[in-house]
Amino acid sequence: MFGIRQGFDRTSVGDIREAIRAELIKLPLRETLRLGDRVAITAGSRGISHIALILKTIVEYLNSLGAKPFLFPAMGSHGGATAEGQTDLLKHYQIIEEVIGAPILSSMEVVEIGKTGEGLPVHVDQNAIRADHIIVVNRIKPHTKFKGPIESGLMKMMAIGMGKQKGADLYHKAAIEYGFPKIIEDAARVVLKNAPILFGLGIVENGYDETAKVVGLTPEEMEAKEKDLLSQAKAMMPKLPFDDIDLLIVDEMGKDISGVGMDPNITGRNRDIIGTFSHPTRVKRLFVRDLTASSNGNAIGIGLADLTTRRLVEKINYAATYMNCMTAISLEKGAIPIYFETDREAISVALNSLGLIQPERSRVIRIRNTLQLDEVEVSEAYLDELLQRPDLEIVEGAYPMRFDPGGNLFDIELSGLRKKDLSD
Repeated sequence: MFGIRQGFDRTSVGDIREAIRAELIKLPLRETLRLGDRVAITAGSRGISHIALILKTIVEYLNSLGAKPFLFPAMGSHGGATAEGQTDLLKHYQIIEEVIGAPILSSMEVVEIGKTGEGLPVHVDQNAIRADHIIVVNRIKPHTKFKGPIESGLMKMMAIGMGKQKGADLYHKAAIEYGFPKIIEDAARVVLKNAPILFGLGIVENGYDETAKVVGLTPEEMEAKEKDLLSQAKAMMPKLPFDDIDLLIVDEMGKDISGVGMDPNITGRNRDIIGTFSHPTRVKRLFVRDLTASSNGNAIGIGLADLTTRRLVEKINYAATYMNCMTAISLEKGAIPIYFETDREAISVALNSLGLIQPERSRVIRIRNTLQLDEVEVSEAYLDELLQRPDLEIVEGAYPMRFDPGGNLFDIELSGLRKKDLSD
């Protein structure tokens, strides 16, 4: 194996608090908010960088204007589709009253606020719709299930996240007939028309999982500008160093990493009932080693892997996983692949299932997860291509796969290593 480093666009926000305040000042909040207005703020289930600080900064600004902000979970069926489960999920991101400075009102009850052109009811969290205003906060990024001008972001959060389990279940079913882009746009437009949306805060992250941009959007400009921000997010997105892969080893999957644990926009694995989207990456075998603690046992996406470990399987909360899979109409993503006691066993089986390719000539890539792709390991079969790629830096190797006495891989630790002189 070789340890390599690849570079991505590192555009980032220097002072997140000041950047958010600058966006809030641009919005007509002083003219709109009245003393004592109750303001509901969305809190999602994704592992957005600095999300607690972002929400805290919004709360502080609203408090300075005399408003009374509170947060509410806007995550569809996540957290096992229970109010307690969604509150617990937010705790993993330090989204608690003691940190944010505002109460968390969690409920799975919704209120119907209108219907789409196809007659589909649109629901919004009962605590949010009873507030004087609603603020929508979310990261804008490519979706794991479909492609369109609007994917994962503010519009989807209004359509599905704020609709809780009832809305999420209905819209995922409707997407099989009408397609996700139409369902999300139609439902979000009903929310913009019939709910007291004050503004949206769109977040774009770079290829290092860092905040690259925060943008305050009025309800009138939210849809059009989200499309522009999605294009920017796609341009900044990280990727694997090579497209043809015999074995992809993923150290960890989880809901804090991707909506389906391992982002199909990275792995190219996007099995789904509504169809698959084209992708340049071709992975013959995918081995995922573990599940993040922040997932609370939700292992949706495990069905995209070919092999896993017993330790991952034993961490699965089947009730939470199945609820998420059923609501998302993604039963295939809850299927448990064959699993093994150790990494060494799983890798051996994977390499011996590739046909006539000798293990030492296999094209193997190992990553921490689908968010952190700047430092990865690749096998020696890529060496000729590595030497022709100025965008890839070899920092260590070649060396054999590193296993501990228990037969499991050591962590990837490449930071601080000097560039390898291949002449020695």
